[in-house]
Amino acid sequence: MQIDILTLFPSMVEGFLTESIIKRAISANLVKINVVNFRDYSPLNNKQVDDTPYGGGAGMLIRCEPIFECLDHLKTKDSHVILLSPEGSTYKQKKAQELTKYKHLILICGHYEGFDERIKTIVDEIISVGDFVLTGGEIPACAIVDSVVRLLPGVINSDSLESESFTNNLLDYPQYTKPSEYRGLKVPDILISGNHQKIAEYRHNEQLAKTKKLRPDLLKENQDE
Repeated sequence: MQIDILTLFPSMVEGFLTESIIKRAISANLVKINVVNFRDYSPLNNKQVDDTPYGGGAGMLIRCEPIFECLDHLKTKDSHVILLSPEGSTYKQKKAQELTKYKHLILICGHYEGFDERIKTIVDEIISVGDFVLTGGEIPACAIVDSVVRLLPGVINSDSLESESFTNNLLDYPQYTKPSEYRGLKVPDILISGNHQKIAEYRHNEQLAKTKKLRPDLLKENQDE
């Protein structure tokens, strides 16, 4: 997979690519990630990328030319273009799994007050990471890259992925490690019993109970599907 991240602030993204699982995936050639400063595609002599909105209003908008020109350079028949904006569909694990099917993702990070509306005519979808406001799209872009790359074959052990939160629309079950008792807090006996069938049943029941308590909306989504 190839991922291009379009941003006005490359340094906000570049550090993220040099650590942990993402770094290992890049080093193993499991994914190629490019950070593109779309200011380079501004047709203006001063490389300006924003301007005041027609009709008045607060803030500055991203002009359409830099984004159009940048996509003309990067986009292929395999590209899937995503605009990061609070008005988009809320990002979930199911969408992360869907995005792994594409050969080429292009993520457009906004800044300032928003985008010229015409930019939305050349993207495939608009995604939001939640109902809150951030300075720009760089943090959402990193979140999407992280959630997608870790699902690519060979990046993480498949057994680990199968037991993670949201894989089956449930939160993960409680987990413990050594020591078996610490300051009076004991690991549940079932987990050290060696009975793998009972352990699996216990973990599934704990997933259901935890999800019902903390995220009952996920159980409703399961019923609706």
